Amino acid sequence: MLDKSYYERTDEIIAEYGKKPSALIPIIQDIQTEYRYLPKELLVYVAKQIGITDSKAYSVATFYENFSFEPKGKYVIKVCDGTACHVRKSIPILERLYKELDLSKEKPTTDDMLFTLETVSCLGACGLAPVLTVNDKVFPSMTPDAAAQLMKDLREGTIEI
Repeated sequence: MLDKSYYERTDEIIAEYGKKPSALIPIIQDIQTEYRYLPKELLVYVAKQIGITDSKAYSVATFYENFSFEPKGKYVIKVCDGTACHVRKSIPILERLYKELDLSKEKPTTDDMLFTLETVSCLGACGLAPVLTVNDKVFPSMTPDAAAQLMKDLREGTIEI
């Protein structure tokens, strides 16, 4: 069960958009922005508040790949594996980050909740390939060593995102 503060904050978000079914997507986007994931309990709560079924809310949230029901780390790292990035060796970057952060496809978030590592099909920065983002900040022309150094800098707090 979530802390009462989660529901209070959700009520504030709902109030911004109004208690109407058409507000579902912006409400759950704001919830995900607030908590870095979409708690299932809050999705059910929102559905009730705006007058839709739980299944309708769940079908919308699962339709869009952007929504996550799993908690994410403070730093969400997205490694592009689109054509331009793949050709320019994004996979060795991804493999290095898995190793450096002790993560895998099955375990995308570090135990300390500092990092979440994801692979995406395109980040829209093909001319800068290979790229990765950290909390949507683009890091161009990456190499495995540069990516490992970036993680070290983030962990040590020598760089702010």
